[in-house]
Amino acid sequence: MLTAVACGSDDGSRDYSVPSTFCGTRVDAEELTPFLPPGRRIAVEPDVSPGTAWCDVSVDGKLAVRTVQTWWQGGRDTAHFLRGQTLREMEASAENGRFVYSGTQGFGKTKGCVDEKYGQELYTGFQVFDTDHEDADAMKRLIVSFTERVERSDACDGPSE
Repeated sequence: MLTAVACGSDDGSRDYSVPSTFCGTRVDAEELTPFLPPGRRIAVEPDVSPGTAWCDVSVDGKLAVRTVQTWWQGGRDTAHFLRGQTLREMEASAENGRFVYSGTQGFGKTKGCVDEKYGQELYTGFQVFDTDHEDADAMKRLIVSFTERVERSDACDGPSE
């Protein structure tokens, strides 16, 4: 008789704790949890280059969520910024286009985070890759709260050289 033992979380459960910070920036774990896939292990890895900070969140080795903070051309709107970040259509916007979002992605423009020397402003992004869950209202809350937290962080002081 052959017996197969299932490893992992095929039952749809999360055997990991959802972190409350991604690479130093707080996130609303309660809002984020429905977007995360089932699995055993979660890993959070930063990738920083001059002017941009990505934070990749993987579940069982597969990219699930990516956040981004990027210094980008000042005087532009969020829609202009997101064209370089995604090929997907964004369904909604808030605050006169300051936030643009869909059921799985959101992008924002910070207030007051300006680098006068280079004429840049700080933009944010929150993308979910490995999920069947789509919720535009929840994504709006995530990108707005994430952007507000970035505004209060050291990232708002200017791009790293």
